[in-house]
Amino acid sequence: MDRRDFLASLTAGGLAGMCVDLVLFPLDTVKTRLQSPQGFKKAGGFHGIYAGVPSTAVGSFPNAAAFFVTYECMKAVLHTDASPYLASATHMLAASFGEVIPFSVVQFPLWESLKDLWSWKQGHVVDSWQSAVCGAFAGGFAAAVTTPLDVAKTRIMLAKAGSRNATGNVLPALYGVWKTQGIPGLFAGVVPRMSAISLGGFIFLGTYDKIRCLLL
Repeated sequence: MDRRDFLASLTAGGLAGMCVDLVLFPLDTVKTRLQSPQGFKKAGGFHGIYAGVPSTAVGSFPNAAAFFVTYECMKAVLHTDASPYLASATHMLAASFGEVIPFSVVQFPLWESLKDLWSWKQGHVVDSWQSAVCGAFAGGFAAAVTTPLDVAKTRIMLAKAGSRNATGNVLPALYGVWKTQGIPGLFAGVVPRMSAISLGGFIFLGTYDKIRCLLL
């Protein structure tokens, strides 16, 4: 990655992160309260869902910028012309270097694959709006399959000191939800989560692609 690519990824990633957080922060607050063991109303309902939005958006710039710089750099390092079948593995590894959580490992290879498929179908590289659509589908799918982990994370974050979930262990948290609420409990909030992250994928990845193309 040369200096121009580096600066383009840095700027585009940071601005994309700010845009998506400004739009989605309230929806994420609602989703978290839906997953709360106290119930939506007792967890705060719709009260104060915009609190902290500006500071979160500003703070997201360096995080998103660092992620995309790392992602694009690792894509360049891991790129191989030996076999197109290794592309998804390359994108998975690059995403995992950028952010060590399962969500990105699912979302980014799918996003890249959908873009490649659309490019092949139409005979030219996808436009930014098409990249945004691919990002929405990839984000929604990743959101669905990782919802149980998100539920467990929420329970751990809201756990009282000394409780079983307060240890931070994901597997017991997942088992506890399944034992008391079954499969519906593991997928609590899946619809607003998918909706929010699909919208987020559209904004985040579409904005990133557009700004990066303009800068390059």
